Amino acid sequence: MVDYHAVNQSYQYGPSSGGNGAGGGGSMGDYMAQEDDWDRDLLLDPAWEKQQRKTFTAWCNSHLRKAGTQIENIDEDFRDGLKLMLLLEVISGERLPKPERGKMRVHKINNVNKALDFIASKGVKLVSIGAEEIVDGNAKMTLGMIWTIILRFAIQDISVEETSAKEGLLLWCQRKTAPYKNVNVQNFHISWKDGLAFNALIHRHRPELIEYDKLRKDDPVTNLNNAFEVAEKYLDIPKMLDAEDIVNTARPDEKAIMTYVSSFYHAFSGAQKAETAANRICKVLAVNQENEHLMEDYERLASDLLEWIRRTIPWLEDRVPQKTIQEMQQKLEDFRDYRRVHKPPKVQEKCQLEINFNTLQTKLRLSNRPAFMPSEGKMVSDINNGWQHLEQAEKGYEEWLLNEIRRLERLDHLAEKFRQKASIHEAWTDGKEAMLKHRDYETATLSDIKALIRKHEAFESDLAAHQDRVEQIAAIAQELNELDYYDSHNVNTRCQKICDQWDALGSLTHSRREALEKTEKQLETIDQLHLEYAKRAAPFNNWMESAMEDLQDMFIVHTIEEIEGLISAHDQFKSTLPDADREREAILAIHKEAQRIAESNHIKLSGSNPYTTVTPQIINSKWEKVQQLVPKRDQALLEEQSKQQSNEHLRRQFASQANIVGPWIQTKMEEIGRISIEMNGTLEDQLSHLKQYERSIVDYKPNLDLLEQQHQLIQEALIFDNKHTNYTMEHIRVGWEQLLTTIARTINEVENQILTRDAKGISQEQMQEFRASFNHFDKDHGGALGPEEFKACLISLGYDVENDRQKQTGSMDSDDFRALLISTGYSLGDAEFNRIMSVVDPNHSGLVTFQAFIDFMSRETTDTDTADQVIASFKVLAGDKNFITAEELRRELPPDQAEYCIARMAPYQGPDAVPGALDYKSFSTALYGESDL
Repeated sequence: MVDYHAVNQSYQYGPSSGGNGAGGGGSMGDYMAQEDDWDRDLLLDPAWEKQQRKTFTAWCNSHLRKAGTQIENIDEDFRDGLKLMLLLEVISGERLPKPERGKMRVHKINNVNKALDFIASKGVKLVSIGAEEIVDGNAKMTLGMIWTIILRFAIQDISVEETSAKEGLLLWCQRKTAPYKNVNVQNFHISWKDGLAFNALIHRHRPELIEYDKLRKDDPVTNLNNAFEVAEKYLDIPKMLDAEDIVNTARPDEKAIMTYVSSFYHAFSGAQKAETAANRICKVLAVNQENEHLMEDYERLASDLLEWIRRTIPWLEDRVPQKTIQEMQQKLEDFRDYRRVHKPPKVQEKCQLEINFNTLQTKLRLSNRPAFMPSEGKMVSDINNGWQHLEQAEKGYEEWLLNEIRRLERLDHLAEKFRQKASIHEAWTDGKEAMLKHRDYETATLSDIKALIRKHEAFESDLAAHQDRVEQIAAIAQELNELDYYDSHNVNTRCQKICDQWDALGSLTHSRREALEKTEKQLETIDQLHLEYAKRAAPFNNWMESAMEDLQDMFIVHTIEEIEGLISAHDQFKSTLPDADREREAILAIHKEAQRIAESNHIKLSGSNPYTTVTPQIINSKWEKVQQLVPKRDQALLEEQSKQQSNEHLRRQFASQANIVGPWIQTKMEEIGRISIEMNGTLEDQLSHLKQYERSIVDYKPNLDLLEQQHQLIQEALIFDNKHTNYTMEHIRVGWEQLLTTIARTINEVENQILTRDAKGISQEQMQEFRASFNHFDKDHGGALGPEEFKACLISLGYDVENDRQKQTGSMDSDDFRALLISTGYSLGDAEFNRIMSVVDPNHSGLVTFQAFIDFMSRETTDTDTADQVIASFKVLAGDKNFITAEELRRELPPDQAEYCIARMAPYQGPDAVPGALDYKSFSTALYGESDL
């Protein structure tokens, strides 16, 4: 609609000198006085009168139809003054005095006078136009009166670059049609005859309605009809002239053309306001859409990271042991792949997620939006808790793997030892049960019986010597059971069989001895030498078997001290060999002496020694075996000693590097803490310094990689401890990850401070004052203030906490900044301080970061879009209605943002609602967090 606001200028309309020309550079009042000079001679031109009648009638009807009426004959239908008063009420938006309803001439004159008085009250001086002439149907005066109304309410308020009325309207037409060929608007008559100017105006504002390139200058009728029809159909501008009225006149009526063109101006000036309103809405919606995209990215990344943590923790908490060392070593290798390949990208994702979260919160604060609250369970604190759980499970998992490998090594060693001892014992017991059951003493001679008794005594001695081995076998089997050996069933079965057989041997031995002793009185001859041989040969043979068993025994050590202990014990064993050799020679000498006596006394021996099965050949054979095993044992011990020396070298090599890298990381962490507190120079200098510092840290990564390689060698060598350093690879990794995360967070904090400073207009001096105050109260240099520290910091900046009002304390250097704090209207009573804490600490962590402190101090000084401004913009697009339709949104906004609004606006429920009406007010408040979107 046309905006008809009254002005306080007074213009005079009436007969005076002047013509219908466009005028020169005179004042607006001179021009309006000339325009109102109703030239009687011109009205005699029937063509011009026809054009004015038609144009003025259409213009009047375009407004009267808003009141549900219209006129047919302009000089007849205004005679009673009723529709004239109604027209003035519609175009002015004001109420006129109540009209008189009588049909007498005096009633009509009174009504017309009320209308003329209203026109005069708007600063228009009417000359030579009286109520009687209007009542009498004077066409000239009626048209003159309508023209003054058009000038006052449709043309007078037009203003373009300090020009107004006719000159402003002409300048507007020239500016809008300048880019179009064959269009040169110089006046309001012949410049419009070919119709191209009308089409150019429409195409400039609504290019989709006109195919301008297809218009021809030599076809004015088609051009005019096209413009008039499009304007009537799409722009709500009624057809005021026929094409033939303009084409068939040498010089079209200027007033008619001006009236027609002014309708185009008012139609398109409303579109310009709508465009401005749409741009504001687009800006707000673009910010909101970008923030929603960042929120969706955060939710997605947080969900992925939490899902990975959820899947990984059960794997790390799986403590089901494997049966073999190979299987456990494969699990250890899988764990190494996890540490080297799978976890590092997740560390980066976690760090980037925290940076994205902080950046999003900063953007929301800068755009006056509420802080982003992630979905339940997806807060940064939730991710940190999950990560801590992951690392705890990871630490326990690695310790469990190493302990399990040690246990399996111990089990394998014990199982092999059990099998060796069991095989030796089973070989010894082979045939013993049958021998004990043999009843050979029933037919033996006395000497044979004596020999059998001595043999049995030797067997008992041998049996007693094997008691230790049986006990060792049982003890090993028990230890295997306690260590949960996977093949415990077979071990227990074999052990039980040995124990049962041992009990049977004991019982059979006792029975045989009783039988031999029963007949012993009848047997006297005993070969003492054979008996002595048997008694000495048996333990010596057992000693040799034990020696061979020990020399072939497997060993496992982890330190150089342990292998040196084994070497020392072996050296002690070797020192006993000369005595053992002398014992062997003594035993062999007994055997030789027995043979010599038998030969000298012509005794025919039955063959082997009846008291023992240990022959000199066996003794010599086993002694040779012992002699062969000794150097082999020497070689095995030397190889193990060399291996432990190599392991010791690896320990020292790793410790040397770790004792450098560990303190370096600790030093860098302390330096970053000092940098974040001191923050010398401008924020850009600080950011540049921090990034250089970050590059120096990244450049140190090869030292960590070297340490990882050395640690890999240590793990491959199955080295489980290192007394030369207090640093483990786990400590180094955690320290390195914390170092990278800390420098990244510090850089992000400075970047957010720059973003806040630029958005809020904070000077460098103010930022330094803020930092100085913040650091002063940050006693533990942790980068955050507790509630009491934060309150003390605010008091130092000029707040009176106890009296719930502000006062100047003189604790800050900047008087201007103190005045700004006071002007923002903050107070710090308990309730107000709790409100401020809810703003600077929305997560209720009990800590206030420097970024939140900066945001709070600068929040009130920035001019940002508000919900009321967005509501006002939507109201312009809706044509002052309390609701807006989807069609209006699609016409005024870009497609994606129009659909964004349509999808989120609730239906309008007001009393003036129509089908499809949408509530833009609740939508606008939701954009700023004042209600749910």
